[in-house]
Amino acid sequence: MSIELLNQDSVVEYLIDKNVISSTDNPQVEVLTGGVSNVVMAITTSNQKLVLKQALAELAVSEKWEADQRRAIVEADALNLFNQLSPDQVPKLVFLDPIRFILVLERVPVGSTVWKSDLLAGVINPDIGAKLGKTLATWHNYGQENPQVKLKFMEDALFDQLRIDPFYRFVATKNPQIEVAIRKLINELEADKTTIVHGDFSPKNIMVAMNDEIYILDFEVTHVGNPVFDLAFLIAHLVCKFFRTDDRLHAKLLANTASSFVKEYEKIRPISPSVAKHAALIALARVEGKSPVNYLSVEQQRKLQSFTKAILGNNGNLAVGQLFEMSAK
Repeated sequence: MSIELLNQDSVVEYLIDKNVISSTDNPQVEVLTGGVSNVVMAITTSNQKLVLKQALAELAVSEKWEADQRRAIVEADALNLFNQLSPDQVPKLVFLDPIRFILVLERVPVGSTVWKSDLLAGVINPDIGAKLGKTLATWHNYGQENPQVKLKFMEDALFDQLRIDPFYRFVATKNPQIEVAIRKLINELEADKTTIVHGDFSPKNIMVAMNDEIYILDFEVTHVGNPVFDLAFLIAHLVCKFFRTDDRLHAKLLANTASSFVKEYEKIRPISPSVAKHAALIALARVEGKSPVNYLSVEQQRKLQSFTKAILGNNGNLAVGQLFEMSAK
């Protein structure tokens, strides 16, 4: 059954009907862009700053990519959990409509920037990586040490739909020469149910305030699985931006950000030796997968493909730092 999607004209009436806002609050609506999996709008009233998300049944990418809209319910549960763990870094859930797959959360402070945009603009602070490493390790430890909290996130079908299939299997079918290596990485993810994994720990889902405080968003792929994925997913995005830049200082800062991220994480819990291979595959998927990045030139894509395929074709494991040691830099 098709679910009616909210838009700029219908959202205010909907929120008033659900008692989220009042008609006397003078609500203002702004359509937010940048995502491919949700309708996203900001609602500002005289006393609230909110963000509404409604999950799409089919993601807005070039390849056909369907995804269960129940991920909105998963995200609501995850927001409640992680807001308790990190109330200064995770927005509070305000409202959930499990029938129309809509959730409303508090908006991060005005003036905050998307970390992805900062990185692409050359605003690169390795301390952000350190903060993220500490937070992520704390979350992973909590999920591992508190098995009762994992019950709401045991179903991993969404992770398969949104991550393993488009990032791992899709790339494997295009590259028979490294398919066996990719299948081993898939098996590693599917066999491990260690802790609660964010599943979309990406610069586009991290906001940075003017005082460099961080806010972490988009928990719809949260599941119980292998923590190596969260680490690799973030590192892969830094690798893609590393290949994009021709500025040696920016390249060094990106490498230092990845290093700070890993070092802070390792102070709290160990990291799988396969993390660099997962990161290489995810970076490759950002060129050959269902959701490619839009900021790499054809030549940069070619270099990234060649580099990551060589890593995946090698039987040994690499240190994360080696992902940022291209001779071209």
